[in-house]
Amino acid sequence: ISNVVLMKLDTFNSQEISNIMWAYATVGHSSLPLFVALSHAAIQKINTFNSQEIANIMWAYASVGYSSPNLFDAISHRALEKINTFSSQEITNTMWAYASLGHSSPNL
Repeated sequence: ISNVVLMKLDTFNSQEISNIMWAYATVGHSSLPLFVALSHAAIQKINTFNSQEIANIMWAYASVGYSSPNLFDAISHRALEKINTFSSQEITNTMWAYASLGHSSPNL
């Protein structure tokens, strides 16, 4: 399935990217090449992500133990833009992920 995901990656929207990351992390499938490709796709579409998608991506990365500094920096900027739309659970998951991965984001 990951090969199909990689082939179709350019056609996915923010929800689809987030859902794929969440699903792979949930089942414990931690394909680094897949997560790297998904992070590049997410950065390209970062301005379309909502609070739930941001929280799910951060949770997925923390759950598999991968870091993506460029993605995390882009997400922190987007999260600040959308901060008033975050639920308490989304804030908690996002902050937990940053802390778990040791990624500093002073503005958050």
